[in-house]
Amino acid sequence: MFVFGSRALFALFTFVTVCLGQANQTQYDVIVIGGGPSGLSAASGLSRVLRKVILFDSGEYRNNPTRHMHDVIGNDHVVPAEFRTTARNQISFYNVTTFVDQKVTYLQPMNNGFSATVTNGTTFTARKVILGSGLKDDLPNVPGLGEAFGKGIFWCPWCDGFEHRDQPIGVLGNLSDAYDSVRELYPTLNQDIQVYSNGTNNTFQLERIAGKDPKWQAVFEAYNVTVIDKPIQNITRIQDGGVNPDQGSRAELDKFQVYFTDGTFEERGAFITNYANSQASELPSQLGVGFLGSKINTMARGLRTTVKGVWAVGDANSDNSTNVPHAMSSGKTAAVYCHVELAAEEFAQTSANSAKRDLINDRLAHEHVEQQMGNEIEDIYNRLRRR
Repeated sequence: MFVFGSRALFALFTFVTVCLGQANQTQYDVIVIGGGPSGLSAASGLSRVLRKVILFDSGEYRNNPTRHMHDVIGNDHVVPAEFRTTARNQISFYNVTTFVDQKVTYLQPMNNGFSATVTNGTTFTARKVILGSGLKDDLPNVPGLGEAFGKGIFWCPWCDGFEHRDQPIGVLGNLSDAYDSVRELYPTLNQDIQVYSNGTNNTFQLERIAGKDPKWQAVFEAYNVTVIDKPIQNITRIQDGGVNPDQGSRAELDKFQVYFTDGTFEERGAFITNYANSQASELPSQLGVGFLGSKINTMARGLRTTVKGVWAVGDANSDNSTNVPHAMSSGKTAAVYCHVELAAEEFAQTSANSAKRDLINDRLAHEHVEQQMGNEIEDIYNRLRRR
Protein backbone atom coordinates (compact mmCIF):
# COMPACT_ATOMS: atom_id res chain seq x y z
CA MET A 1 0.00 0.00 0.00
CA PHE A 2 1.16 3.55 -0.71
CA VAL A 3 0.47 4.66 2.86
CA PHE A 4 3.03 2.20 4.20
CA GLY A 5 5.51 2.95 1.42
CA SER A 6 5.41 6.72 1.78
CA ARG A 7 5.69 6.67 5.57
CA ALA A 8 8.49 4.12 5.52
CA LEU A 9 10.36 6.12 2.89
CA PHE A 10 9.95 9.30 4.89
CA ALA A 11 11.14 7.62 8.08
CA LEU A 12 14.15 6.12 6.30
CA PHE A 13 15.02 9.45 4.68
CA THR A 14 14.80 11.23 8.04
CA PHE A 15 16.97 8.59 9.73
CA VAL A 16 19.66 8.77 7.04
CA THR A 17 19.68 12.58 7.10
CA VAL A 18 20.10 12.69 10.87
CA CYS A 19 22.84 10.07 10.80
CA LEU A 20 24.76 11.85 8.06
CA GLY A 21 24.40 15.13 9.91
CA GLN A 22 25.82 13.58 13.07
CA ALA A 23 28.67 11.98 11.14
CA ASN A 24 29.62 15.31 9.56
CA GLN A 25 29.57 17.28 12.81
CA THR A 26 32.81 18.69 14.20
CA GLN A 27 33.52 20.60 17.38
CA TYR A 28 35.06 23.59 15.62
CA ASP A 29 35.15 25.29 12.26
CA VAL A 30 38.93 25.59 12.09
CA ILE A 31 41.97 24.10 13.79
CA VAL A 32 44.89 26.56 13.92
CA ILE A 33 48.29 25.06 14.65
CA GLY A 34 50.74 27.55 16.17
CA GLY A 35 50.49 30.45 18.59
CA GLY A 36 52.97 32.75 16.85
CA PRO A 37 52.10 35.81 14.74
CA SER A 38 50.75 33.82 11.77
CA GLY A 39 48.49 31.57 13.83
CA LEU A 40 47.26 34.47 15.95
CA SER A 41 46.53 36.51 12.84
CA ALA A 42 44.54 33.64 11.35
CA ALA A 43 42.56 33.26 14.58
CA SER A 44 41.91 37.01 14.67
CA GLY A 45 40.60 37.08 11.11
CA LEU A 46 38.34 34.10 11.71
CA SER A 47 37.11 35.51 15.03
CA ARG A 48 36.01 38.71 13.31
CA VAL A 49 33.54 36.68 11.24
CA LEU A 50 32.52 34.58 14.26
CA ARG A 51 34.07 31.30 13.17
CA LYS A 52 34.56 28.80 15.96
CA VAL A 53 38.32 28.28 16.21
CA ILE A 54 40.62 26.17 18.33
CA LEU A 55 44.25 27.32 18.41
CA PHE A 56 46.98 24.99 19.65
CA ASP A 57 50.12 26.57 21.06
CA SER A 58 53.09 24.34 21.85
CA GLY A 59 55.04 27.23 23.39
CA GLU A 60 57.77 26.92 20.75
CA TYR A 61 58.44 30.07 18.72
CA ARG A 62 61.21 30.79 16.26
CA ASN A 63 61.51 34.41 17.39
CA ASN A 64 61.33 33.61 21.10
CA PRO A 65 65.09 34.08 21.70
CA THR A 66 65.11 37.63 20.35
CA ARG A 67 64.94 40.56 22.73
CA HIS A 68 62.39 42.56 20.76
CA MET A 69 60.35 42.44 17.57
CA HIS A 70 60.98 45.15 15.01
CA ASP A 71 59.50 46.52 11.80
CA VAL A 72 56.02 45.56 13.05
CA ILE A 73 53.86 48.65 12.70
CA GLY A 74 52.17 49.43 16.03
CA ASN A 75 54.34 46.88 17.83
CA ASP A 76 57.87 48.03 17.04
CA HIS A 77 60.44 47.14 19.72
CA VAL A 78 57.95 44.94 21.60
CA VAL A 79 58.97 41.80 23.47
CA PRO A 80 57.56 38.78 21.56
CA ALA A 81 55.84 37.33 24.65
CA GLU A 82 54.07 40.64 25.28
CA PHE A 83 52.91 40.74 21.67
CA ARG A 84 51.43 37.25 21.95
CA THR A 85 49.68 38.06 25.23
CA THR A 86 48.15 41.23 23.81
CA ALA A 87 47.03 39.40 20.68
CA ARG A 88 45.35 36.67 22.70
CA ASN A 89 43.51 39.19 24.84
CA GLN A 90 42.23 41.01 21.78
CA ILE A 91 41.15 37.78 20.05
CA SER A 92 39.42 36.59 23.24
CA PHE A 93 37.08 39.59 23.10
CA TYR A 94 35.16 37.90 20.27
CA ASN A 95 34.58 34.83 22.42
CA VAL A 96 34.81 32.28 19.60
CA THR A 97 38.45 31.12 19.79
CA THR A 98 39.61 28.49 22.25
CA PHE A 99 43.31 28.46 23.17
CA VAL A 100 44.88 25.14 24.07
CA ASP A 101 48.46 25.39 25.34
CA GLN A 102 49.48 21.90 24.36
CA LYS A 103 51.44 20.39 21.51
CA VAL A 104 49.48 18.52 18.85
CA THR A 105 51.11 15.14 18.39
CA TYR A 106 48.79 13.72 15.75
CA LEU A 107 46.82 15.48 13.04
CA GLN A 108 44.80 13.49 10.53
CA PRO A 109 41.94 13.83 8.05
CA MET A 110 38.55 12.42 8.98
CA ASN A 111 35.11 12.39 7.42
CA ASN A 112 34.61 15.95 6.14
CA GLY A 113 37.17 17.36 8.55
CA PHE A 114 40.27 16.82 10.64
CA SER A 115 41.15 15.62 14.12
CA ALA A 116 43.98 16.86 16.33
CA THR A 117 45.28 14.87 19.29
CA VAL A 118 47.34 16.65 21.95
CA THR A 119 49.96 15.33 24.35
CA ASN A 120 47.46 14.31 27.03
CA GLY A 121 45.51 12.19 24.53
CA THR A 122 42.52 14.50 24.07
CA THR A 123 41.23 14.76 20.50
CA PHE A 124 39.54 17.77 18.92
CA THR A 125 37.84 18.00 15.54
CA ALA A 126 37.29 20.76 12.99
CA ARG A 127 36.33 21.20 9.35
CA LYS A 128 39.50 22.98 8.25
CA VAL A 129 43.15 23.36 9.29
CA ILE A 130 45.54 26.31 9.15
CA LEU A 131 49.17 25.35 9.73
CA GLY A 132 51.23 28.08 11.38
CA SER A 133 53.68 25.53 12.73
CA GLY A 134 56.80 27.47 11.76
CA LEU A 135 60.42 26.72 10.99
CA LYS A 136 63.46 25.98 13.12
CA ASP A 137 66.98 27.19 12.43
CA ASP A 138 69.46 24.39 11.86
CA LEU A 139 72.46 25.82 13.64
CA PRO A 140 75.85 24.11 13.42
CA ASN A 141 77.27 22.58 16.56
CA VAL A 142 79.50 25.52 17.43
CA PRO A 143 79.73 26.14 21.20
CA GLY A 144 78.23 29.49 22.16
CA LEU A 145 76.28 29.97 18.93
CA GLY A 146 72.93 28.57 20.07
CA GLU A 147 73.09 30.27 23.45
CA ALA A 148 73.58 33.72 21.86
CA PHE A 149 71.23 33.23 18.92
CA GLY A 150 68.70 36.06 18.81
CA LYS A 151 70.75 38.19 21.21
CA GLY A 152 73.58 39.72 19.24
CA ILE A 153 73.67 36.83 16.76
CA PHE A 154 70.76 37.22 14.37
CA TRP A 155 69.65 36.23 10.87
CA CYS A 156 67.59 39.21 9.67
CA PRO A 157 68.94 42.76 9.23
CA TRP A 158 65.41 44.17 9.32
CA CYS A 159 64.73 42.45 12.64
CA ASP A 160 67.90 43.27 14.60
CA GLY A 161 70.32 45.12 12.35
CA PHE A 162 69.41 48.64 13.51
CA GLU A 163 70.29 47.84 17.12
CA HIS A 164 73.78 46.74 16.00
CA ARG A 165 74.41 49.45 13.43
CA ASP A 166 77.87 50.98 13.10
CA GLN A 167 79.39 48.06 15.01
CA PRO A 168 82.05 45.61 13.82
CA ILE A 169 79.96 42.71 12.52
CA GLY A 170 80.70 39.18 11.39
CA VAL A 171 78.86 37.15 8.76
CA LEU A 172 78.52 33.45 9.62
CA GLY A 173 77.67 30.66 7.20
CA ASN A 174 78.57 29.42 3.76
CA LEU A 175 80.65 31.72 1.59
CA SER A 176 78.01 32.03 -1.14
CA ASP A 177 75.28 33.06 1.32
CA ALA A 178 77.55 35.67 2.88
CA TYR A 179 77.38 37.72 -0.31
CA ASP A 180 73.68 38.48 0.24
CA SER A 181 74.26 39.56 3.84
CA VAL A 182 77.09 41.88 2.85
CA ARG A 183 74.88 43.59 0.27
CA GLU A 184 72.10 44.00 2.87
CA LEU A 185 74.35 45.45 5.57
CA TYR A 186 76.67 47.74 3.64
CA PRO A 187 76.78 50.74 3.72
CA THR A 188 73.74 51.89 5.76
CA LEU A 189 74.02 49.57 8.75
CA ASN A 190 77.61 48.34 8.94
CA GLN A 191 80.85 49.15 7.17
CA ASP A 192 83.21 47.01 9.26
CA ILE A 193 82.26 43.54 7.97
CA GLN A 194 84.17 40.26 8.19
CA VAL A 195 83.00 36.97 6.68
CA TYR A 196 83.65 33.84 8.76
CA SER A 197 82.95 31.00 6.35
CA ASN A 198 84.18 28.23 8.68
CA GLY A 199 85.99 26.11 6.09
CA THR A 200 83.27 26.28 3.39
CA ASN A 201 85.35 27.91 0.64
CA ASN A 202 85.11 24.90 -1.64
CA THR A 203 84.57 24.65 -5.37
CA PHE A 204 80.78 24.45 -5.05
CA GLN A 205 80.59 27.59 -2.90
CA LEU A 206 82.90 29.52 -5.21
CA GLU A 207 80.79 28.57 -8.22
CA ARG A 208 77.59 29.45 -6.40
CA ILE A 209 78.74 32.91 -5.31
CA ALA A 210 80.05 33.58 -8.83
CA GLY A 211 76.59 32.64 -10.12
CA LYS A 212 75.11 35.38 -7.96
CA ASP A 213 77.63 37.95 -9.09
CA PRO A 214 80.76 37.19 -11.15
CA LYS A 215 82.25 40.37 -9.68
CA TRP A 216 81.68 39.39 -6.05
CA GLN A 217 85.37 39.68 -5.23
CA ALA A 218 85.40 43.24 -6.53
CA VAL A 219 82.35 43.99 -4.33
CA PHE A 220 84.08 42.60 -1.26
CA GLU A 221 87.24 44.55 -2.07
CA ALA A 222 85.33 47.79 -2.54
CA TYR A 223 83.54 47.25 0.77
CA ASN A 224 86.80 46.22 2.49
CA VAL A 225 85.30 42.82 3.42
CA THR A 226 87.75 40.08 4.38
CA VAL A 227 86.89 36.39 4.14
CA ILE A 228 88.29 34.24 6.95
CA ASP A 229 87.82 30.54 6.18
CA LYS A 230 89.45 29.06 9.27
CA PRO A 231 87.37 26.48 11.20
CA ILE A 232 85.61 27.99 14.22
CA GLN A 233 86.13 26.39 17.61
CA ASN A 234 83.65 28.45 19.63
CA ILE A 235 82.01 31.84 19.95
CA THR A 236 82.20 33.41 23.41
CA ARG A 237 80.12 36.33 24.63
CA ILE A 238 82.16 38.87 26.55
CA GLN A 239 79.48 41.57 26.83
CA ASP A 240 75.68 41.33 26.93
CA GLY A 241 74.04 44.09 24.93
CA GLY A 242 70.73 43.38 26.62
CA VAL A 243 72.09 44.68 29.92
CA ASN A 244 71.74 48.45 30.23
CA PRO A 245 71.15 49.18 26.53
CA ASP A 246 71.08 52.77 25.34
CA GLN A 247 67.36 53.53 25.52
CA GLY A 248 67.66 56.67 23.43
CA SER A 249 69.40 55.09 20.44
CA ARG A 250 68.29 51.50 21.14
CA ALA A 251 71.87 50.39 20.54
CA GLU A 252 72.61 46.92 21.93
CA LEU A 253 76.34 46.78 22.61
CA ASP A 254 77.05 43.06 22.46
CA LYS A 255 80.62 41.84 22.16
CA PHE A 256 81.87 38.39 21.17
CA GLN A 257 85.16 36.68 20.61
CA VAL A 258 85.26 34.07 17.84
CA TYR A 259 87.95 31.48 18.49
CA PHE A 260 89.50 29.39 15.71
CA THR A 261 90.94 25.92 15.92
CA ASP A 262 94.44 27.30 15.34
CA GLY A 263 94.27 29.17 18.67
CA THR A 264 93.68 32.65 17.24
CA PHE A 265 90.58 34.77 17.87
CA GLU A 266 88.88 37.97 16.76
CA GLU A 267 86.39 40.30 18.43
CA ARG A 268 83.08 41.33 16.86
CA GLY A 269 80.15 43.33 18.13
CA ALA A 270 77.50 41.13 16.50
CA PHE A 271 76.98 38.42 13.89
CA ILE A 272 74.46 37.85 11.14
CA THR A 273 73.95 34.21 10.19
CA ASN A 274 73.15 32.29 7.02
CA TYR A 275 72.08 28.80 8.01
CA ALA A 276 69.53 26.38 6.67
CA ASN A 277 66.15 25.85 8.31
CA SER A 278 63.57 23.10 8.39
CA GLN A 279 59.97 22.51 9.42
CA ALA A 280 59.56 22.86 13.17
CA SER A 281 56.72 20.33 13.25
CA GLU A 282 56.03 16.89 11.83
CA LEU A 283 52.33 17.68 11.44
CA PRO A 284 52.56 18.92 7.83
CA SER A 285 54.18 15.63 6.84
CA GLN A 286 51.53 13.71 8.79
CA LEU A 287 48.85 15.40 6.68
CA GLY A 288 50.79 14.63 3.51
CA VAL A 289 51.04 18.20 2.22
CA GLY A 290 53.42 18.91 -0.66
CA PHE A 291 56.71 20.75 -0.17
CA LEU A 292 58.85 23.13 -2.19
CA GLY A 293 62.30 22.57 -0.75
CA SER A 294 61.90 22.86 3.02
CA LYS A 295 58.70 24.94 2.77
CA ILE A 296 55.07 23.83 2.52
CA ASN A 297 53.79 24.28 -1.02
CA THR A 298 51.22 27.10 -0.89
CA MET A 299 51.31 28.11 -4.55
CA ALA A 300 47.55 27.55 -4.81
CA ARG A 301 45.34 30.59 -4.42
CA GLY A 302 44.82 31.82 -0.88
CA LEU A 303 47.83 29.94 0.54
CA ARG A 304 46.11 26.59 0.22
CA THR A 305 48.31 23.52 0.49
CA THR A 306 48.08 20.47 -1.76
CA VAL A 307 45.70 18.87 0.75
CA LYS A 308 42.08 20.03 0.49
CA GLY A 309 40.93 21.99 3.50
CA VAL A 310 44.45 22.82 4.71
CA TRP A 311 46.27 26.17 4.54
CA ALA A 312 49.85 27.01 5.59
CA VAL A 313 50.96 30.41 6.88
CA GLY A 314 54.02 32.15 8.27
CA ASP A 315 57.57 30.86 8.02
CA ALA A 316 56.37 27.33 7.23
CA ASN A 317 54.90 28.21 3.83
CA SER A 318 56.53 28.74 0.45
CA ASP A 319 56.11 32.52 0.28
CA ASN A 320 59.87 32.66 0.94
CA SER A 321 59.49 35.55 3.33
CA THR A 322 60.18 35.04 7.01
CA ASN A 323 59.26 37.96 9.24
CA VAL A 324 56.43 38.99 11.54
CA PRO A 325 54.61 41.32 9.08
CA HIS A 326 54.64 38.53 6.47
CA ALA A 327 53.40 36.04 9.06
CA MET A 328 50.48 38.25 10.03
CA SER A 329 49.61 39.01 6.42
CA SER A 330 49.61 35.34 5.48
CA GLY A 331 47.48 34.47 8.51
CA LYS A 332 44.85 37.01 7.49
CA THR A 333 44.93 35.81 3.88
CA ALA A 334 44.33 32.21 4.90
CA ALA A 335 41.58 33.26 7.31
CA VAL A 336 39.68 35.07 4.56
CA TYR A 337 39.91 32.20 2.07
CA CYS A 338 39.11 29.65 4.74
CA HIS A 339 35.99 31.53 5.85
CA VAL A 340 34.78 31.96 2.28
CA GLU A 341 35.29 28.26 1.56
CA LEU A 342 33.36 27.33 4.68
CA ALA A 343 30.57 29.71 3.72
CA ALA A 344 30.38 28.25 0.22
CA GLU A 345 30.07 24.75 1.64
CA GLU A 346 27.37 25.90 4.04
CA PHE A 347 25.43 27.53 1.22
CA ALA A 348 25.66 24.35 -0.84
CA GLN A 349 24.45 22.34 2.14
CA THR A 350 21.62 24.79 2.75
CA SER A 351 20.55 24.56 -0.89
CA ALA A 352 20.60 20.76 -0.73
CA ASN A 353 18.62 20.78 2.50
CA SER A 354 16.08 23.16 0.96
CA ALA A 355 15.44 20.63 -1.80
CA LYS A 356 15.11 17.91 0.80
CA ARG A 357 12.72 20.04 2.85
CA ASP A 358 10.60 20.59 -0.27
CA LEU A 359 10.47 16.84 -0.77
CA ILE A 360 9.58 16.26 2.88
CA ASN A 361 6.91 18.95 2.84
CA ASP A 362 5.44 17.39 -0.30
CA ARG A 363 5.25 14.02 1.44
CA LEU A 364 3.70 15.53 4.55
CA ALA A 365 1.09 17.38 2.50
CA HIS A 366 0.32 14.17 0.62
CA GLU A 367 -0.20 12.26 3.86
CA HIS A 368 -2.44 15.00 5.20
CA VAL A 369 -4.66 14.82 2.10
CA GLU A 370 -4.60 11.04 2.24
CA GLN A 371 -6.01 11.08 5.76
CA GLN A 372 -8.94 13.15 4.48
CA MET A 373 -9.63 11.38 1.18
CA GLY A 374 -8.67 7.75 1.80
CA ASN A 375 -6.20 5.46 0.02
CA GLU A 376 -7.51 6.36 -3.42
CA ILE A 377 -4.99 9.24 -3.40
CA GLU A 378 -2.34 6.67 -4.30
CA ASP A 379 -3.85 6.17 -7.76
CA ILE A 380 -4.09 9.89 -8.36
CA TYR A 381 -0.49 10.44 -7.21
CA ASN A 382 0.85 7.70 -9.47
CA ARG A 383 -1.05 9.05 -12.49
CA LEU A 384 0.37 12.51 -11.88
CA ARG A 385 3.91 11.10 -11.64
CA ARG A 386 3.50 9.35 -15.03
CA ARG A 387 2.51 12.55 -16.87
